[in-house]
Amino acid sequence: MASRPWSPQSWDADGARSQLLDAERVVSRKVKSIWDGFVQFALRDSVIEVALGLIIATTFTKVVNSLVSDIILPPLSLLPFMAKNLEEKFVVLQKGPHYYSGPHPGYNTREQALTDGAVIWTYGAFLDTVITFLGVGFSLYLIAVTYGRVTKDSVIKVTIKCRFCRKEISAKAHRCPMCTSWLDGRDDETSALPPAAAAAE
Repeated sequence: MASRPWSPQSWDADGARSQLLDAERVVSRKVKSIWDGFVQFALRDSVIEVALGLIIATTFTKVVNSLVSDIILPPLSLLPFMAKNLEEKFVVLQKGPHYYSGPHPGYNTREQALTDGAVIWTYGAFLDTVITFLGVGFSLYLIAVTYGRVTKDSVIKVTIKCRFCRKEISAKAHRCPMCTSWLDGRDDETSALPPAAAAAE
């Protein structure tokens, strides 16, 4: 069947305009729905709080690392038992092909030994990492203690084990939140009463 030839009279301008407006409204609703969903997901209070916390934590980490590496550790390196360049202390377990066997045998640096293919035991790097960890931990402890004394709200929470369920709870708790047992002895007093008196209680 031959198709009807197109002519200006056969084109419905109003119908086409109506279809375009309907399509525009559908696309606009979809875009608005997607945008609202994104805003609710990305700009929630909890997400913003987490993002700000991560930024502050990253900056605080840099401050603590600088405090340890630039302020605390340099004076400690002056102590007699603290060797300088501790991270460069190592023991050669297997020599490389270019191992120096002269008056002062060995390698000068870890990088030189590793480049030569030697197997080394880098105890100095481990000790340096441990000392840095202890320095960071002690610095954070001092900051927490100072914060607690200034704000009267201690960051360090002392915990004890509940004597009934053996779960860790706050040392200031009067009742265990896990097993709901009283920690001030009232359960012992109730259990020591006669059955009639305990029921009356």
